[in-house]
Amino acid sequence: MSGHSQFKNIMYRKGAQDAKKARVFAKLAREITVAAKSGLPEPDKNPRLRLAIQAARAESMPKDNIERAIAKATTVAGGADFVTMRYEGFSSGKVAVIVEALTDNKNRTAGNVRTIFGKRGGVMGESGSVVFNFERIGYIQYPAAVASADEMFEAALEAGANEVVSDENYHEIETLPDDLATVTGALESKYGTPSASRLDWKPTVKVDINDVESARKFLEFIDALEDDEDVQHVYHNAEISEDVMAQLSGEE
Repeated sequence: MSGHSQFKNIMYRKGAQDAKKARVFAKLAREITVAAKSGLPEPDKNPRLRLAIQAARAESMPKDNIERAIAKATTVAGGADFVTMRYEGFSSGKVAVIVEALTDNKNRTAGNVRTIFGKRGGVMGESGSVVFNFERIGYIQYPAAVASADEMFEAALEAGANEVVSDENYHEIETLPDDLATVTGALESKYGTPSASRLDWKPTVKVDINDVESARKFLEFIDALEDDEDVQHVYHNAEISEDVMAQLSGEE
């Protein structure tokens, strides 16, 4: 499954949508708080905070939630200090997986992630063991309705993007990591807030999953990782055929 994005993670949701949304909001709020703590609590002067807020808005996170997350970073009490961690490993089907987390307890998070890998037939690797299968990119997404493919192509390239892919649903823009904020700002002045603006790991080598049972197990493994409260993002290089995804969707 390449879905509507050749870069984005495969997203497979199977019910409990309200609980999922609550977990997404909690993770977005954590990133906003950490971003606000890392610099000024003003989006215009703090690129990381600006991108975190954009990600929250893209998920329809309420304005009050965003403001509370920023305020939490500026309280005198402070609160927990979070650090960014990256874990690497392979699923049972030899799919390369990168897990990014924000945690105030590295031992807890590492143990949880290792347990999920072990119970789902995967194996954790050392730092650098799978990252060579990916490249770091900036990723921006807009709904197709904001501009024609030609208009978005010209605007994005003029702003400094490397690549633009458009279909009937979305415009997807790839940038160098250091150019993400600049390109996002240029496009935002023309088309408003994007539906996504973030740093991504883009797979350079794909691993095909062609049968329903293997796909189901793999996607349940990804869900288990994403359900952990400390895990912010999960990236992988699996490629699941549209036929298999259609069969899985029919089972929901």
